Amino acid sequence: MSKPVWLLDVDGVLNASRPGWGAAPRSGWAYSAGERWRIRWAPALVSRIRTLHRSGRVEIRWCTTWCHDADQIERLLDLPPFDRAWGGQLFGTEASVAKHAAARTVIDTGRPLIWTDDAEVPEEGPLVEELSGDGRGLLIKPKPYRGLQPEHLDEIEAFIEGLIDGRSGLESSHDRGRSAAQPF
Repeated sequence: MSKPVWLLDVDGVLNASRPGWGAAPRSGWAYSAGERWRIRWAPALVSRIRTLHRSGRVEIRWCTTWCHDADQIERLLDLPPFDRAWGGQLFGTEASVAKHAAARTVIDTGRPLIWTDDAEVPEEGPLVEELSGDGRGLLIKPKPYRGLQPEHLDEIEAFIEGLIDGRSGLESSHDRGRSAAQPF
């Protein structure tokens, strides 16, 4: 199976008010649409994302209202440049539609999907089956004030390992009985 695409949101996923991870969060400022925004993140989370990227086992794409200014997030969090799901500035309903379209595009191209978003990842209904049925996708909707947690990254790594081992990604999940769309 081909390399999975991880659609990565920023606010409520990387940028969280209480990210935890057993250490003090870092914070700094990023700029978008002429405004300054405080970003708060867990360094250990960013380190694990960087490690996964460097492994070459997953393609990470920004799928966020920050797409237009993702270089600000990359600079602040010392991340390499990731591809973007779209190029212009999108907000509100337009961003929501673009995020869903990006997820469908990954599936339509036959690549496995990892989608982490605190607002747009569906928790039930036909879209969950469309995006994650038969182990083709992993959907994670973290609590927005906590963002991605160690357990989420464990699940992402297990999903990727399952694909490498020739199983559907979710067959390798440590928590098979839980819907991947439910937050920890």
